[in-house]
Amino acid sequence: MKETNKITKSNLHPRNLHSGHYDFEELVKQNTNLKSFVFTNNYQITTIDFSNPTAVKELNKALLQTFYNIENWDIPHNYLCPPIPGRADYIHYIADLLAESNNGIIPKGANVTGLDIGVGANCIYPILGNALYGWHFVGTDIDAKALKNSAEIINNNAHLVNSINLRLQSESRFIFKNNIDNDSRFSFVLCNPPFHKSAEEATKGTLRKIRNLNSKKTTEKILNFGGKSNELWCEGGELKFITDMIYESRKFKTNCLWFTCLVSKKENLKRIYNVFKKVEPNRIKTIEMAQGNKVSRFVAWTFLNEAEHQNWKI
Repeated sequence: MKETNKITKSNLHPRNLHSGHYDFEELVKQNTNLKSFVFTNNYQITTIDFSNPTAVKELNKALLQTFYNIENWDIPHNYLCPPIPGRADYIHYIADLLAESNNGIIPKGANVTGLDIGVGANCIYPILGNALYGWHFVGTDIDAKALKNSAEIINNNAHLVNSINLRLQSESRFIFKNNIDNDSRFSFVLCNPPFHKSAEEATKGTLRKIRNLNSKKTTEKILNFGGKSNELWCEGGELKFITDMIYESRKFKTNCLWFTCLVSKKENLKRIYNVFKKVEPNRIKTIEMAQGNKVSRFVAWTFLNEAEHQNWKI
């Protein structure tokens, strides 16, 4: 079992389209609803209030229209509204990961299929992966309402219809069962797991995030990026979720080139690597990402050896 760690980055991925400040003048041209949320702060920087969920959603609409050819995108009230630059970083680093098995060339097009565990109502990873690299996706979720909204997004953007398939996971105790069968071949799995252990912990995390964003104390239960219970927390939190994911991945070791999953809490890495010792993948990586002062990471693992990687058709 080989372990590789990348050095922490201080900026977004070099290919990320969102480095630097947002050009709000251009973004407002794409989505005029954004204009009412734009203001100049005390540092003479044009911005929005990132603790305002409506403002964040309108920003996302503008970004998706401007950079990713998505004309129709929306999410139901209180569903997760993702920060697009960070989500794009995950996609770019997966592209680099796949290039390692493709003679250093990032594979593009429909031959690359990713499995998004917990696609949610926003469908953001399939949208970004398809726009940036032409990849196809299967998105799965335990929430039928979330999948219905993702289906509406797909159907309202014609170029996505033949590129993204959605599946309802009817057995919530499983992650890969019902989503991967004997004939499945996924170039990668990605996942943004529920981070918290309880609704109370999720609320505390949200309030802390809001205070960091606007430097004001608050006790209001406002979700700046939204989020339903199954998106934000599960019993045992992300550690148990990722542990279950690693153990179950053994049953599908030849169906996927790379398994990956975001890890929000750095302190969980040690215990996650202890699980890897029991499962014994061929290779493991921890890939760190950064957006300003925020550092995030994902773990990636594969059961295939180098020859099998080189023979994988991507």
